[in-house]
Amino acid sequence: MNGAESLLRSLVSAGVELCVTNPGTSEMHFVAALDRVPGMRAVLGLQENVVTGAADGYGRMADKPASTLLHLGPGLANGLANLHNARRAHTPIVNVIGDHATGHRHLDAPLTSDVEAVAAPFSHWVRTSRSSRAVGRDAAEAVAVARTAPGQIASLILPADASWNEPGVPAKSRPIPDRPLPPDETIDAIARRLQKSERPALLMNGRGLREEALGLAAAIAEATGARILSDTFYSRLERGGDRATIARLPYFPEQAAAVLADVTDLVLVHTKAPVAFFAYPNRPSELASTSTKVSTLAELEEDAEGALRALAERLGIRRVEGGKHRASTVVPGKPSGELNPLTAAQAVAATLREHTIVVDEAATCGFAMLDVTAPAPAHDWLALTGGAIGMGIPVATGAALACPERRVLNLQADGSAMYSLQGLWTQASEGLDVTTVLLANRSYAILNAELERTGAAPSKEAQRLFDLGRPEIDFATLARGMGVPAVRVQDAESLARELAASYDEPGPRLIEAVL
Repeated sequence: MNGAESLLRSLVSAGVELCVTNPGTSEMHFVAALDRVPGMRAVLGLQENVVTGAADGYGRMADKPASTLLHLGPGLANGLANLHNARRAHTPIVNVIGDHATGHRHLDAPLTSDVEAVAAPFSHWVRTSRSSRAVGRDAAEAVAVARTAPGQIASLILPADASWNEPGVPAKSRPIPDRPLPPDETIDAIARRLQKSERPALLMNGRGLREEALGLAAAIAEATGARILSDTFYSRLERGGDRATIARLPYFPEQAAAVLADVTDLVLVHTKAPVAFFAYPNRPSELASTSTKVSTLAELEEDAEGALRALAERLGIRRVEGGKHRASTVVPGKPSGELNPLTAAQAVAATLREHTIVVDEAATCGFAMLDVTAPAPAHDWLALTGGAIGMGIPVATGAALACPERRVLNLQADGSAMYSLQGLWTQASEGLDVTTVLLANRSYAILNAELERTGAAPSKEAQRLFDLGRPEIDFATLARGMGVPAVRVQDAESLARELAASYDEPGPRLIEAVL
């Protein structure tokens, strides 16, 4: 058994079942070993940012890591944007990064680079396997690190000779410790503050946005008069159906600050005190009022649901009723007429099926999506956590790999789609049930807003650089060229009709919605 086979056997033993890859020469022994190791599914991505984004989507839905297989430093560099998003989402991922053989590195061949230095800013753990005997042990440790709460990125660098040499020694998986509860004194102190606070609020993210935790938070809110809010961007929100409704903190800082302005006590669950996404001239970056008392109920590595349950018990809450804390149960009817962000949201809400996974990279075209879809049947909502655009199509791909029994709906802005459009090919190749609604407004519309907000002077050059309509991109044709059936729609009624039809057809489909 060589090092590559021991690595694969160690990954499978630790519960890693998916490898998303764009391999090269240095990884050929890993690829060859796939035939000898049952239990590992390998999926090809045509660009590394598709690979890392798919691993992110898989980990968000499977609650366990996938492996990537990347080709040396440049291959890793191609995937860093979506690794950044995954790191912000606290997604568990094991990167396996091929490198030159140990005796070849000093020759400075064209693909030589400092792989450890490239990986470090986007990883929680980086190690280079020094021998074939070490590979299995290092792989087991990488999985243990990745699965450490709240979810981490482990990058294992595999020199070609450590892969091809014998003997390889597979290692057994390591137990994953349970998330601890916060200290009793923390829970007691927050319970006392909530009982006395005039205008409290809970700000939630991470595992605090799962169904059971949200129900507990809503019951706590009812008992104390608190509001419950989510961060603007989050890894995964379980919403709709009988699940409790939560308001999202607005993106623009002055709007978010206005929401928080009168909060006397802000209790954090799996998040930190909110800050503006960017700095702006003469505006504060910290969003909570200086008079607001900020405290943390559950740190990222702690048990959010358990902490909320313990807090509810301290407050005398004995029962949490499902469906009691929904804002509305009225799903909007199918829209007609002009296609715009509001009618697009109505079409999504009217057709959304139960258990759909929604991947949201709609950007400015999606401002109405969350509010309008709140009464829809139970579904999961995955957001852009790190702000690096190009996550939608890859994350949708990974979510479909994790949950083949569920439909994935990707709400995709046109500008960011061009960063990782190759992911459509993987969806076709793997027969994944993904519907992509390509919201085409033919511009980087958010930049028009940001140009004004930053105080920069408007200019003809800015208008040219934000314009995606010269020439217009034909997304339907591009999708069909990668094996994905596609249509173009220009009115709300047609969008609703095509969305409904897509849920009944197996495999991927793209709907180009021209706004």
